Amino acid sequence: MYAVIKTGGKQYKVAEGDVLRVEKLNAEVNETVELTDVLLVANGEDVKVGTPVVEGAKVLVEVLNQGKGAKVINFKYKPKTGNHRKKGHRQLFTEIKVTAINA
Repeated sequence: MYAVIKTGGKQYKVAEGDVLRVEKLNAEVNETVELTDVLLVANGEDVKVGTPVVEGAKVLVEVLNQGKGAKVINFKYKPKTGNHRKKGHRQLFTEIKVTAINA
C-alpha cells in the first residue's frame, strides 16, 4: 500500500515505514502528525485518485528530527567593477517516518 501526499508545496510517494525529509513542519520531536492532503491511495489493484484530495484519507507520520540542510552558497561576480556578493542559505527540514496510511 502506498500514497501520494502533498506537504510544503511538494508531492511525495510514501509507504508505511518510509523515512523522508520534508519542508519544516510545526511539530515537536516524537510527536505524531496527521497529513490530510492525500492525492492518491493505492492498495494493490484498488487505486483511489482524489479531486484534488481523497476524501477521508490521511497519513500518520512521526517526527524524528528537526534540522537544517547543507549550506548553499550564492556568489555573484561582475568582472572589472569590484562588484561581488556572497550569500549563504540553509533550508529548514523535518525528518518524518510514515506510521500508517488510512484510506
